[in-house]
Amino acid sequence: MFVQSFFVPGLAHLSYLLGGKSTCAIVDPRRDVDEYLSAAKNMGMGITHILETHLHADFVSGHMDLAARTGAEIIAPRAGKCSFPHRPVAEGDEFQIEDMSIRVLDTPGHTPEHITFVVTDQSRGAEPAAIFCGDTLFVGDVGRPDLFPDQAVELAGKLYQSLGKLKALPDPTLVLPAHGAGSLCGRAMGAMRFSAVGYEKHYNRELQHKTLDAFRGSLLTGLPEAPDHFSRCSDINRKGPAKVESLEAARPLSAQEVYQWTQKSAVVLDARDFLAFGGAHIPGGWNIDMAGNYQTFSGWVIPPDQPIVLVLESDGRLLDATTMLRRVGLDKVIGWLDGGMPSWNVAGLPEEHVPQISAQELAAVLAKDSKSAVLDVRGKLEFETLHLNGAVNIPAPDLRKRHAEVPKDRTVYVICNSGHRSSLACSILLQKGFKNITNVVGGMMAFSAAGLVGTCPICSAPHLPAVQGAQGGK
Repeated sequence: MFVQSFFVPGLAHLSYLLGGKSTCAIVDPRRDVDEYLSAAKNMGMGITHILETHLHADFVSGHMDLAARTGAEIIAPRAGKCSFPHRPVAEGDEFQIEDMSIRVLDTPGHTPEHITFVVTDQSRGAEPAAIFCGDTLFVGDVGRPDLFPDQAVELAGKLYQSLGKLKALPDPTLVLPAHGAGSLCGRAMGAMRFSAVGYEKHYNRELQHKTLDAFRGSLLTGLPEAPDHFSRCSDINRKGPAKVESLEAARPLSAQEVYQWTQKSAVVLDARDFLAFGGAHIPGGWNIDMAGNYQTFSGWVIPPDQPIVLVLESDGRLLDATTMLRRVGLDKVIGWLDGGMPSWNVAGLPEEHVPQISAQELAAVLAKDSKSAVLDVRGKLEFETLHLNGAVNIPAPDLRKRHAEVPKDRTVYVICNSGHRSSLACSILLQKGFKNITNVVGGMMAFSAAGLVGTCPICSAPHLPAVQGAQGGK
């Protein structure tokens, strides 16, 4: 038995190659599948199975592309009622991959159809060696049960029962989840990307509750916001996403062509650094910096049914930009601004700007001007952990509907952890007609580094990528 993991930053998604001597399965694959094909080839293995633990809500799965390119059989939850060719399985079903016996457990709770694959390496012993538990059990956490709000209480109860099944497995059984720290599919995952059943039984706080009521009370409070694409991706995965090779290729667009598209229905997604966006950008554009949690926030706020035009630092970023958008179901990238913003500048077309201010400059302003407003666009938990005196909290994506709560009669300083989400928030407010906004460069992390406030443990989580906090990004 051989296991190789693959990690997608931002989404914090974990998928796996489960291999024998000459064949292997891919568990919970992402949409861009070349890395799996390369890994299997390098190990001298053929991909014969694709295992899906559930209908993923936070990303579009790669099962259709992988099956088309390998001929592998897709095995998915029977309760998912998937529309594509597959082998539906439920508790009690078992299948073999070389010396590995794989048993199915029904583990609903995070989603109604969730299953867990229990793997026994028969070449070594008769007890389970590992579980691929998807979003049921994480390192230090469990899956959130509120993605179907009208079923949250019921799903929390089912999750409690599902975790009981996993706790009954032998203590040495490896726990191989579908997400790590930074994912919004849980609340507070640990830094390690794997664990063991026994360790989680002892140290996972959500496994310590003695009653269902206590479990529900803990699990249904303090959850991070759920992005918009969480309500779309499950159904995309159930139906079977379009194969990547069938999608229309993006093409270079002149400044005039982009301008014409903006007069129609196209969305301009500016993926440049927030300082570049502040300097000059296309009016109405969304700023989601590729150095931030670009995938999650794009899926969260970009309308999925409208054509998308990209503005990039360079043409060399196109493949990464489109790949990450496709992971969250944004397939309608029609092109990119050829030559970048300089081509727009020299074409004499309209531009907008966002003033930027440092932490120390803002501290001086606030000391003199009590009328200035500070808008903190981080998640609720981040805000409650640490914030500037007098700041108002509206998470960045919520400004699409709550912008009327932001004053227009005074300067508004927009702050997040580092400047990424606050620049997204500024782009939303500009779309709503605001002219009085300024982005705080460096955000709360800069305030902490300058000694102007304490240290936010969420903003500075050491196991996340540099300057990336929890609650979905920077």
